[in-house]
Amino acid sequence: MNAAPETLPTGAGPKQKRTLLVLIPFLVFAGLAILFLAQLLSGRDASVVPSALIGSPAPQTDLPPLEGLNLPGLSSADFAGKVTLVNVWASWCAPCREEHPMLIRLSQDKRFSIAGLNYKDKPENARRFLGELGNPYTAIGVDHAGRAAINWGVYGVPETYVVGRDGKILHRHVGPLSPDAIRDDLMPAIEKALASS
Repeated sequence: MNAAPETLPTGAGPKQKRTLLVLIPFLVFAGLAILFLAQLLSGRDASVVPSALIGSPAPQTDLPPLEGLNLPGLSSADFAGKVTLVNVWASWCAPCREEHPMLIRLSQDKRFSIAGLNYKDKPENARRFLGELGNPYTAIGVDHAGRAAINWGVYGVPETYVVGRDGKILHRHVGPLSPDAIRDDLMPAIEKALASS
């Protein structure tokens, strides 16, 4: 006696597979749109980039000085006992040129110092930049390879950090400083750092 041929279960037909292939991109797009909309409506400032280093000691830094200037390099040992702004900049950075007049004004406040971390720059270009716009820095460390900036968690130039007397990073500002950012963001962080012992 011959047994009836076994029937294999059939999967989705070609029409069902095509429907799934059309739906998957749509579902992915809809999910991303919902995610972006939720971020947009959350009221959070998208320019504020959190830093895991806030409240932690500044990264161990020992950068050579900018050649041709009579300034020391950037060393984390120099942060002890004083409030320091660490500004990451480069001569090729247009927003750095934009914020530079604000740094010049800030440098007139002798309650804190401003140190520069010169990022992936040519020494002659960096000196020319400072010669044209003025030098707000009490120290400049040259980060030729960009490794120190990685340790600081830099996303791009310019960025500015407030380092307290205890050598800990207290605040981070991403992007160029503006009068509003200095008034509403940076100066309150500096005042808080100056007030703490």
